[in-house]
Amino acid sequence: MSVTPFRLPVIPALKRQSYLSLYKRGVRDDGRSIRSPRQVEIKVGVLDKAEGSALVKLGNTQVLAGVKVEVTSPFKDSPNQGVLVVHAENVPLASPIFEPGPPDENAIELARVIDRSLREVKAVDLGSLVIRPGEKVWNVWVDIYVLDHDGNLFDASMLAAMAALMNADLPDYEELETGEISLRRGVGGRKIKVDHMVVTVTTAKVGSYIIVDPNFEEEVISDYRLVLAFDEKLRIVGAQKTGSGGMKLEELQEAIKVSKEAAQIYFKVLEQARGGS
Repeated sequence: MSVTPFRLPVIPALKRQSYLSLYKRGVRDDGRSIRSPRQVEIKVGVLDKAEGSALVKLGNTQVLAGVKVEVTSPFKDSPNQGVLVVHAENVPLASPIFEPGPPDENAIELARVIDRSLREVKAVDLGSLVIRPGEKVWNVWVDIYVLDHDGNLFDASMLAAMAALMNADLPDYEELETGEISLRRGVGGRKIKVDHMVVTVTTAKVGSYIIVDPNFEEEVISDYRLVLAFDEKLRIVGAQKTGSGGMKLEELQEAIKVSKEAAQIYFKVLEQARGGS
């Protein structure tokens, strides 16, 4: 798939050398180590009209996720499963590199990485979303909105989507004599059944260094980025590489090692957000 490039600013070579000089001492421009993610904040229940919602701040990056549900017919090849759909949008005000209009390939890629990571480990129990087998099921929409872009949209978006799903309620409903389903929005019936937590950890190679959770400038000067998805047992359940730089085996091994360390930090913050408000 061809990807529409962001209109990235030019980072002077002197700036890159400045970053590399810091990495050599094991620190970053913001004071953290090359293995440390930025501070994470998660607020849930931020949207009254959504069944579930979460606002995530990862450093200066902010992402909002909302969960909405509706009753639909199941797919013919999965009559005993509900439907999960992930959508992502880069709000133009979030960054000068975002343009108005429908989601571009970058937003589509973001949504697909989140979607595949959730599906691979069966994070949401789709079987529990059946109302009448073969006839009526819940369609769960996860909408992700990038509000402020300072790098690493994948990790922030996954945290927001996961927190929103874990705190989402299916509305109560009534089955009418006509066979239709009448929803009682605002009246919670039960929680969406989430069987597994998933996080992504993004690393970037800059020079000879593998850094965790790159900010925007670090993404621009990086040779490549690697996004690894983990379940709560730290099993890799998804992967995505962006950028044209080649990856050596030892770099992959290092990326996996430091990503697992960061994943544990993300899981702790997610667990604290479960059932929070």
